[in-house]
Amino acid sequence: MTFQYPQSAPKPASVLHEHFGREIELLTDDGVEQSYHIKQEFVWGDITYVALQSEAMKAEDEVEFMRVISEQDEIELESIVDEDEWEAVSEAYDDLQFVNDERP
Repeated sequence: MTFQYPQSAPKPASVLHEHFGREIELLTDDGVEQSYHIKQEFVWGDITYVALQSEAMKAEDEVEFMRVISEQDEIELESIVDEDEWEAVSEAYDDLQFVNDERP
């Protein structure tokens, strides 16, 4: 499957923030609970994405991008495995940060 770039610009969203606040706890692959700060949520095309950052990632100025899957009252996060999609989402996130910096 090839990633299709959305034709629209990314727009801020707040699905996770409304349900969990600014922090979220996730289980790592080895079953350890890890706390993440919700840096930015945004809708791009038909998909909602989130940029998460743990304390360790903050020291390296890194973020993790995931898809937000919301069905009725259930919210799930899904890893982005397609490298092209991850890079495109990273660029969309950067664009949103630039726009936010421009606002008074």
